Amino acid sequence: MKYIDYQEHRQHGTFNFPIAHYRETPRTPRYLMTYHWHTNYEIVFIREGSFTLTLDDNTQTYHAGDVIFISDGMLHGGTPMDCIYDCIVFDLQMLLKNNNACSKTVQDIISHKIRINSFLSENNRVISAIVQDLCNTLSEKGDGYEFKVQGYLYILFGEIIQSRLYTKSTIDNITSERLNSIKEVLQYISENYSNNINLDSLAHIAGMNPKYFCRYFKSMTERTPIDYLNYYRIECACEMLSTKDVSIREVAISCGFNDESYFIKTFHKYKDITPKQFIKQEF
Repeated sequence: MKYIDYQEHRQHGTFNFPIAHYRETPRTPRYLMTYHWHTNYEIVFIREGSFTLTLDDNTQTYHAGDVIFISDGMLHGGTPMDCIYDCIVFDLQMLLKNNNACSKTVQDIISHKIRINSFLSENNRVISAIVQDLCNTLSEKGDGYEFKVQGYLYILFGEIIQSRLYTKSTIDNITSERLNSIKEVLQYISENYSNNINLDSLAHIAGMNPKYFCRYFKSMTERTPIDYLNYYRIECACEMLSTKDVSIREVAISCGFNDESYFIKTFHKYKDITPKQFIKQEF
C-alpha cells in the first residue's frame, strides 16, 4: 500500500461494517490530503482551523464546524491549515436493506440521480451536530456503536432530504470527460512513478496538448503535473522510510530519482526536513 494513492484501494471498515473513521492532525501521516479519488463516499468534519479543499474543479476554504460531503468518484484533495479534521469513509450500500422505506432514495443517490450538496453545513448547524455525534461514536466504539452509527447516518440523510440539500443530477459530458482524463493520468502516475515520466507523456494520456493539459491540471490541483509527480514520489518515499530498512539512495532510486542529492533537495522542498531528519522523527 502506497503512502497515499491517487485512487485509493485500501479497505475502509470491514465487509459487514464498511465504514471507517480517521482523525487527522498535523502529526498524522495523511494530514495533507493529496489529490485522489475512490469509489466510497466520504464526509469531512472540520474540528479546528481551516481547510482549502478542491472537489472536482471547485475550490473552497472551510472552517471549524463545517461538514463536506464527497460523492463516489469525485476527485478531491487540499491543504489543511492548523487544522484537526475527521474523515468518515463508507460504502453507501450499507444503508440498503430489504423492505426499507429509504431504499429508493439511497439507490437514487448511488445512481447519481440525486447529487448531494458538497457543503452540507452551510446555513444548517443541525448537520454539524449530527456529524460530530457520528464522529465521536466512531472514535469511541462503545458497546453497540454499530447500531448508533447506522442510526446517525439515516438521521443525516433524512436531514439532507428534508432540507433539500441536493440537486437532481445533470451531467456535463465535456466536464466529465476531462475529469476522467485526469483520473487516468493520476492512475498512470501511481503505477509508474518510479519510472521516467515527462509532461508530454502525461498530456498524451489525457488526450490534451501539453500547454492546455498543464493549465487544466494546475487549475484542478493547484500544482503543475511535474510538481505533483515529484510530490507523489516524496509521499511514497516517506512510506518506504517509515516501513522499510533501506538506505536513502535505495529509496531515491525506487521513487524515480536517479540523483540522490536531487532527491534530498526535493524531499526538503516538500517536507521542510531532510530524509535523515524524517527517519529520526519517525523513530
